[in-house]
Amino acid sequence: MMFSKDIGIDLGTANTLVYMKNKGIVMREPSVVAVDLVNDNVIAVGTEAKRMIGRTPCSIEAVRPLKDGVIADFDITAEMLGRFIRRVIKSSVFGKPKVVVCIPSGCTDVERRAVEDVVRHAGARQTELIEEPMAAAIGAGLPVDEPSGNMVFDIGGGTSEAAVIALGGIVNSTSVRVAGDKLDEAIAQYVKKKYGLLIGQRTAEEIKIKIGSAYSYEGEGSIQIKGRNFVDGMPGEAVISSEEVREALSSPLSVMIEAVKTTLEQAPPELSADIIDNGIMLTGGGALLRGLDMLISKETGMPVHVAKRPLECVADGTGKRLEKKNRTRKNE
Repeated sequence: MMFSKDIGIDLGTANTLVYMKNKGIVMREPSVVAVDLVNDNVIAVGTEAKRMIGRTPCSIEAVRPLKDGVIADFDITAEMLGRFIRRVIKSSVFGKPKVVVCIPSGCTDVERRAVEDVVRHAGARQTELIEEPMAAAIGAGLPVDEPSGNMVFDIGGGTSEAAVIALGGIVNSTSVRVAGDKLDEAIAQYVKKKYGLLIGQRTAEEIKIKIGSAYSYEGEGSIQIKGRNFVDGMPGEAVISSEEVREALSSPLSVMIEAVKTTLEQAPPELSADIIDNGIMLTGGGALLRGLDMLISKETGMPVHVAKRPLECVADGTGKRLEKKNRTRKNE
C-alpha cells in the first residue's frame, strides 16, 4: 500500500481514460476488446482491437463490453480493465491501486455493484464510485462545492447526463441512454434508408466528425461514402451532405435536448436563477459536435459553454477527487 499508485478511471462506452495521481491522464484507449471465439481468449484491447472492427475473420470478434454506459459483459470488461491497469502501473513493485471510477447517474444498484466488482477483479485494492456528471463538473473546473447552482451536460458514447450541482452534490439530474453511439447509428440508418448502402459504425462516426452538426454552419459541404449495397450486396458509394447528416441526427438530438429541459424544469427556483447567470457547461465527446451549444442555447434560452477539454473532463474529475481525498487524509 505504501508504494501503490492510485488512479482515476473514466470507464466509458466508447473510450477508457486513466488518470494517475500527480501525473494527469496517462492513458486513453477505445473500450474495445478482440476475442478469439474458438477458445474465448482475449487477443487485443484498446486501439489495436478497434482497428479490427468489421475487419476480422469469423473466428475473431471485436466487441465493446460496455453498452449504454453500463457493463454488458463482465468477464471481458474485467480483462480489458485489468490490462489497462497493468499497462499503467507497469512494475510489480507497486501494490494494488486505489481506484476512483465514474458511473452514469442513472445506474441501478445492480449496475453499481457490477462496476465495483469488475474493478476489484481487474486488480484494485479499493474502489470509490463517482457519478459522471459530478466528475465532469469537477474536471471542467466548475465551483461544485459552492452554494450557487451549476449545470453540466455530459455527452459520452452511451449516455447523456444533465445535472444541476450545488454544495458538492447533485441536486437533480436526468440520464438518457442516447449519446454518441446513437448518433452514429442514426447516420448509418439514414444512409441505408436513403441510399440503400450499409455502412459500419466506424464509417458513420467518420461522417459525424467530418461534416456532422446540430446547427447550420459556415462552410458546409459533402463527402463521398462507400459501403455495401443493401439490395445486391455489391460495393457501392454515394455522396452525403452536411444538411442530410443534420437531418439524420435530429431525432437523437431531440431526446438529448429534452433531457436538458427536464433537468432545468426540476431545478429549485433559486438554483435556476444561478444557471441563468452561469449557463450550461457541455462536456464529453458529444460536446464537440458542431453547433450543439447553439442548438441547446436556442432551445433552452440559456447561455451554453463548451469545456476547454471536453473529452478529458470526466477523467480529470476522477483524478481531482482522488487527490482531494488524499489531501484531506493527510490533514486529518
